[in-house]
Amino acid sequence: MSEILKKYMSRFTSLQEEEQQKIIDRLHIVEVKKGTDLLRQGDTPTKCYFVLQGCIRQYSLDQMGKETTSNFYTEEQAISLFNHDKEATFSAYTLTCVEDSILVIGDLDEEEEMFNEYNQLETMTRKMLEEAFGQAQDNFATFISLSPEERYLSILVKRPTLIQRVPQHQLASYLGMTPESLSRIRKRVNNRTS
Repeated sequence: MSEILKKYMSRFTSLQEEEQQKIIDRLHIVEVKKGTDLLRQGDTPTKCYFVLQGCIRQYSLDQMGKETTSNFYTEEQAISLFNHDKEATFSAYTLTCVEDSILVIGDLDEEEEMFNEYNQLETMTRKMLEEAFGQAQDNFATFISLSPEERYLSILVKRPTLIQRVPQHQLASYLGMTPESLSRIRKRVNNRTS
C-alpha cells in the first residue's frame, strides 16, 4: 500500500525516497470494516482520509429522514474536509464504508506540523485538492446538464466499477433518481447493448 502513496508523492513533489518513507512512517494506515461510519452528519470533523482500497459513501439525511448520496470515494481518492478549523463547524454529511477498506487516516491537528516539516507535502495536498475540485466541478456540470439515463451512461464510462460495488438504491440516490427508475434505465441500456 505504501507504493500507492509513493506514486502520489512522486507525481506531485520532488521528495526523495527517504523523505517519502519518513512521511509514510508517520501516517496511520488502517483497515476499516464495511458499515463503519468514519464521520456522522452533525459531528465535528477531526480526520481526513485517503482511500488505498475500498469504497466510502458520502451522504446526508434531510429532515424527513431521506438519504441523498453525494459521492463515492474509491481507490486513490482523498476525502477532503473543508472549514475544519472554524469553531462550531459540523459535518453536513456522513461518511460510511460501503466495503471493507484500507485508508490513510490523518489527524487534522497534526496536518500543520507535517506541512511545516515537509513543505512539499502541503504543495502536494493543494495540487490533489485542485484536481479533486476540478473533477467535482465537471461532475456537477454533467449532473445538471444530463438526463437521468445520460447520467447512468456517464457513470458506465467514467466509474464503471461503482455499478457492481454499491447497492442499487445508493447508486440511484447518487444519480438523482429512484431505484425503480434506475432499474428501468439499466434494463433499457442492457437491451440496447445485447
